[in-house]
Amino acid sequence: MTLSYTPDLVMAWKGDRLRGKHAVVTGAGRGIGKGIAMLYAAQGARVIASDINETALQQLQAEAKAAGLSFEAVVAADLTTEEGAASLAGEAAEKLETVHILVNAAAIVVFAWLEDMRFADWKKTLAGELDTVFLVTRACWPLMKPEGGSIVNFSSANAHVALDTSPALAHCAGKGGVLSMTRQLAMEGGRHGIRANTIAPGFTLTEETERHLGNETMMSAVRSKLMIDRLGTPEDIGWLAVYLGSDEARYVTGADISIDGGATAW
Repeated sequence: MTLSYTPDLVMAWKGDRLRGKHAVVTGAGRGIGKGIAMLYAAQGARVIASDINETALQQLQAEAKAAGLSFEAVVAADLTTEEGAASLAGEAAEKLETVHILVNAAAIVVFAWLEDMRFADWKKTLAGELDTVFLVTRACWPLMKPEGGSIVNFSSANAHVALDTSPALAHCAGKGGVLSMTRQLAMEGGRHGIRANTIAPGFTLTEETERHLGNETMMSAVRSKLMIDRLGTPEDIGWLAVYLGSDEARYVTGADISIDGGATAW
């Protein structure tokens, strides 16, 4: 499944809450990152979109164009490497000069139970969920310091609770690390006017999670925790990212905001 970014849908999104903002969005080729990139552009931000998947970025551009949106640039890069993060920051410096919003939505994760988890997959997940945030934030930090801004990272419901039936050991570790890292970034960024917060989504419908929809045991566990009788979408997460990136959230930093249909509230 994919969220269809039709012209009618995007027209309903259009506004100016991010007018004048320069944003870098990673993981923008699919899922939550894609929804945020589209929403940011619809809300007036100048956006550089990045993903490791060049084909997905081409599709993003095509959908944006059809909906009357555009991006300053799309950057295909492996953000688990210093070279990839540097190339993204270099593009941002050239096209935007300053960065007001950094959304670290890129992630790579392998799900397996402890006894089945290979060390290589453990390291791949931690690189995909922790190194990407560290490397991109470090690379973009000099572009944020002159004018300040907002870093939007992603923890997860799994940073707070375990879900029965979900083999998410490495994912829990990675997202718990992002949660702690972001609090430190909020402290270090305060003197520069840089805010840092995490969004903690619950189960959200994306290209990555659709493979679980047919797993009745897992989905029953997911739905049993919901107070709202539906699953989340990238649009749900995206509006929170718009708020955190905007001046409306100018006094919000070091926060972790759950958006999970109430799943972690009981």
